[in-house]
Amino acid sequence: MHISQKFEHLLDAHRRPDGSRWTGQQLDEATGGVVTRSYFTNLRKGRIENPGYEKMKAIAKAMGFPPEAWFEEGVGRTPSVPAYEVRSLAGSVEHLIDAVRNPKTGEQYTNAEVARMTLGHLSEEDVKGIRSGANGDPTVSQVTALANVFGVEPSYLLDRGSPPLDGELVQALRDEAVREATLEISRLPKRERRLVLGIVRQFENPGEPPSG
Repeated sequence: MHISQKFEHLLDAHRRPDGSRWTGQQLDEATGGVVTRSYFTNLRKGRIENPGYEKMKAIAKAMGFPPEAWFEEGVGRTPSVPAYEVRSLAGSVEHLIDAVRNPKTGEQYTNAEVARMTLGHLSEEDVKGIRSGANGDPTVSQVTALANVFGVEPSYLLDRGSPPLDGELVQALRDEAVREATLEISRLPKRERRLVLGIVRQFENPGEPPSG
């Protein structure tokens, strides 16, 4: 989905208290000029394909939705989530780099290695700036490229209170079949999810009945 289409969906889903859609003037005032009327118009018309991280956060805060909604497929209101430790973008990236080690050396990936794995979306200097916090306004494509390197959703890198990931989990999520299975299971009711978990565990411990 193009970023302009996503913005239109967000404008529909997250209206003002009186039920009206946000206008460029209203968003300009609500963001203290961070998102100007002209920026609002250009974003809606598709003239801006890569809005900066800070602009996305400002729009999300003003309109009342979590920043990660920019990267989610659903367009409805996002349900509340558990309160975990809140990290900055730099903190989230640093956590992933600490959790996911280079399998050849067992050491953290260097900025140059991360940059190479983004396939040209980020330079070594870009990675360094994001990790240090010097670049707190990366574009949508840069956030997505970083997320792809570590096998997580782009929304994980945003500063919602996200649960910490360990290296084993991140490595597992790099497998396409694991990601697809996880997505399908997440759509099931809680009881059915537990049943599926019990079935999976049977492969590790044959003969044990599924847990309910």
